[in-house]
Amino acid sequence: MDTYKVLSDSELVSLLKKRDREAFAEIYDRYSMMIYYKVNQMLREEDIAKDIVQDLFTAIWEKSDLIRNHVGISSYLYVAARNRVLNYIQKAKTKSDYLTEIGRYSLQVSDETLEKIDERDLMLLITSEIAKLPAKMREVFELSRLEDLSHREIAERLNLSESTVKKQVQNALKILKVRLSRYNSLGIMLLIFLRGS
Repeated sequence: MDTYKVLSDSELVSLLKKRDREAFAEIYDRYSMMIYYKVNQMLREEDIAKDIVQDLFTAIWEKSDLIRNHVGISSYLYVAARNRVLNYIQKAKTKSDYLTEIGRYSLQVSDETLEKIDERDLMLLITSEIAKLPAKMREVFELSRLEDLSHREIAERLNLSESTVKKQVQNALKILKVRLSRYNSLGIMLLIFLRGS
């Protein structure tokens, strides 16, 4: 229904929590392709990405009462999708073992071999390492890098000082760069994925 297209995200969420199917359909129309794109960007497996997005929106409908009113639906969907991707990665044990072995023996592997590690594997490594950051640092870092919020916006959202936010982002970058420094191809990925602090 066209009238739903002019509603704000927060209005749609309020209607969704009242089990309004049109509101759900509008949220799906607005965000499903964006979420699919981001999931597929991380996994590079279209069928699995489609399944994850389908599962996510099914859960949104079935558990709409769990969505907090003050949380932006786009951020909520992105974080929920990312968590599903991380769960998928953790369950894909062979992939995890493969990446662990690469990490363990990377210093003994030639530069040429390392250059052949594809972008998807690097994104999986980055995503996995971000998930290991301390909870508050990870939250600040994701708002900065994945949602592209400024230090001021993050400080306001999390009720922190801007200097605390800046320090958390810098510390996260230091940790990630150390953990990921053994992968030669990562320099380019970091420039793309982790803009300057």
